[in-house]
Amino acid sequence: MTIAPLLRRTTDHALDYLASLDDRLIAPTASLAELRATFVKPLPETGIPADQVIDALVNDVETGLLGSTSGRFFGWVIGGSLPAALAADWLTTIWDQNAAIYACGPAEAVVEEVCGQWLKQLLGIPASASFALVTGCQMAHATTLAAARHKLLADRGWDVETNGLAGSTPLRVLTSERRHESLIRAVKFLGIGEAAIEFVGCEADGQMRMTDLAATLQNAADTPTIVCLQAGDIHTGGFDPFPEACDIAHSHSAWVHIDGAFGLWVASSNRLRHLLSGAEQADSWVTDGHKWLNVPFDSGFAFVAHPAAHRAAMSQSASYRISVGDARDQLDWTPEWSRRGRGFPAYAAIKSLGRTGIAQLVEQCCDHAHRLVTEISTLPGTELVVTPKINQGLVRFLSPDGDHDRRTDRIIEAIQAKGIAWFGGTTWQNKRVMRVSVCNWRTTDRDVDRAIASVREVLAEIS
Repeated sequence: MTIAPLLRRTTDHALDYLASLDDRLIAPTASLAELRATFVKPLPETGIPADQVIDALVNDVETGLLGSTSGRFFGWVIGGSLPAALAADWLTTIWDQNAAIYACGPAEAVVEEVCGQWLKQLLGIPASASFALVTGCQMAHATTLAAARHKLLADRGWDVETNGLAGSTPLRVLTSERRHESLIRAVKFLGIGEAAIEFVGCEADGQMRMTDLAATLQNAADTPTIVCLQAGDIHTGGFDPFPEACDIAHSHSAWVHIDGAFGLWVASSNRLRHLLSGAEQADSWVTDGHKWLNVPFDSGFAFVAHPAAHRAAMSQSASYRISVGDARDQLDWTPEWSRRGRGFPAYAAIKSLGRTGIAQLVEQCCDHAHRLVTEISTLPGTELVVTPKINQGLVRFLSPDGDHDRRTDRIIEAIQAKGIAWFGGTTWQNKRVMRVSVCNWRTTDRDVDRAIASVREVLAEIS
């Protein structure tokens, strides 16, 4: 079978799947054992025609797909794929450009330049900041904290890229107990070490406590320090007090890093932009594209207020590298060498929505989250735990015997099994709760109606 009929056949499969999203169950129906029985086979000795491979793959995965791209998926913080971004991602695969340097893919390199400039304008980040397109916030943390590591040690006369960390002044990382675990993984990746992390106390609403931050910085004033703040807590959507935190941290020559995996996108909204007041004073920022920008996995963005430190931490020369004029070579700014052309889907998404469309998407998700949380919390035996500040909120389910944690987990499991909507569980202030997260352009009022109705049915079925 030639390539054109195969791709047309594949397109038909893809369109059939997209057309099914409104009605299909969200939860997979196959068990782990059933999926292994389907896929775990001896290594083939001979191949089979490509169309048969694709047809079999589509058939075999059907019962093992989580409907996370559906408008009724409210677990974790997962967006959908905008039509323009999805189409551009398909073309990215067809074009198959190695987005390492300009010479490998000139158009992609320039598109990435444009994305960086547009993103800084959308997110309220200083125009002078450097940027990188990476796989997601995990590698965005690694990229920006590598720049922080470089500058903090270079300011003390140590070249970490040449000499490594052995013999250098130890670094420390201050963050709150509400931090995302991907930050901790980045600290481990960079050799700073998990033991270098100190947790700063939080207020009742999850914001980092500024008196604790000042005291912790003062306790070891000579230690090179990275202060990690949050723009959009994963449980509450809360924001740290950026102006005060930046002033305190910078008065101790600390680097300020903002984890804005989804929260940075509120900068596009006139209604919500105030939540990021003072965030522009930070030294680095990270966010995901596969969350609120709704581009396909994997897409993340890193920004650094000190381009020289960013480039020093990432750049690598090679004799076979081709430099072209003043073109921007991506490998000077990213942790990868060979890499996918992530600029195309991001460019298409931004161009298809514009600033006003992105703001509308963000506000629409926040409105849906607020309605889900507040209306579910009015159902019998349900308690409102956190009203969404943006698109994240919490509820829990109360048990007559007082074991609210067990009942909450049981209700969540039953909602997932029903397959109409999907919510996840988490622990907040030592309580098991159901987290409501809305991040998908596909979510409609009808999706919200169906989700609330499904929760109501589960509560009626489980005494």
